[in-house]
Amino acid sequence: MNIAKRILFAIVAIIATAGTASAQFAIGPRVGMEVNSMRFNKEIFDSENRAGFTGGVQVEFTVPIINVGFDASVMYVHRNIQGATSNSDSQEIIGVLTDKKFRSRDYIEIPVNLKYKLNLPLIGKVFTPYVFTGPSFAFLCSKKAITDAYKNKSVDIAWNFGLGVQLFSHLQIGASYGLGMTNVVEKVSSYQGTEIDGKNNYWTVTAAWLF
Repeated sequence: MNIAKRILFAIVAIIATAGTASAQFAIGPRVGMEVNSMRFNKEIFDSENRAGFTGGVQVEFTVPIINVGFDASVMYVHRNIQGATSNSDSQEIIGVLTDKKFRSRDYIEIPVNLKYKLNLPLIGKVFTPYVFTGPSFAFLCSKKAITDAYKNKSVDIAWNFGLGVQLFSHLQIGASYGLGMTNVVEKVSSYQGTEIDGKNNYWTVTAAWLF
C-alpha cells in the first residue's frame, strides 16, 4: 500500500504542475465495458466475452506544446470476477472465483492516468493518438460476504496500460489492460481453509465525450 501512496503522491504533483502551466481542461461522460480477451472484431461484443460495464465522469488536463497531462475518472463498475486469475489448484478457490453466484461485484472506481498525446501535423484536430498508464482504485459498494469462509475485499487496486485515439478534439476511444495488484477475495479470519490468491486482470474499452 505504501507503494500505491507514493505513486498517487507523484501523480498529484504532476497534476499541480500541470495546473500552473496553463493546462487545458476538459470534462465529460465516459462509458464502456470490460472484456475477458481482447480481439478487435465482432466477438468483443458477445455476451460470453463481456465481463462487466462501467460509466461515469472523466476530467483531463493537458499541458500545451508538450501534450503531456493526466486524466482522472469517477466510475461505477459492475464487474464479473470471471476475468480473475489464481495461482492455486484448489477446487474450492476456483469455485469461489468463478461460480455465477459469487462473481458479480459493484465498485466505485477511480483511475488516474498519466497521458501523452501524439500531436500530428495537419490532422491533429481530427485524429490524435494517445497512450496512458496509471493506478486504479476500486472501492467495493456491493456486499462483502460470499460464503461463510470467504468475503470480498473492500479495495481492489490495479495498474492500467492503455492506448486510444481522440477524434475531432472531443471523442476519446481507448482500450486498456488492468493488471491486478491486490487479491479481490480473502478468507474470513476464523476460517482455517486455503488462502486465496486471485487478482482481477481485465481489458477495458471506453468512450468519453469531453467538453
